[in-house]
Amino acid sequence: MRYERFLPYLLTMALVTYLLRVVPLILIKRKIKNRFILSFLHYMPYAVLSVMTVPAVFFATDHIFSAVAGVAIALLLAFRRRDLLTVAIGASAGVFLTELLMRFF
Repeated sequence: MRYERFLPYLLTMALVTYLLRVVPLILIKRKIKNRFILSFLHYMPYAVLSVMTVPAVFFATDHIFSAVAGVAIALLLAFRRRDLLTVAIGASAGVFLTELLMRFF
């Protein structure tokens, strides 16, 4: 990419990022007491992380079936209150075994 095109893109990105971080600090002067807004702000990082992660999970493998198997195993282990390392290893093992079995069929 040429420098003449890159520089406006970079400046626009920097300005938007800066404004998104500064405008709330300028507009909100006092502590937020509304329970709905506090709850919304509390769960926002989890929602954004989920929206970014879940679609990528289904396209990270060769077949959608192995991705679904990995997600199912991860959900099962998570609902059984296993720790994060166990859930990640279980999901990875499920994907690996499903991919291995799919080579035979």
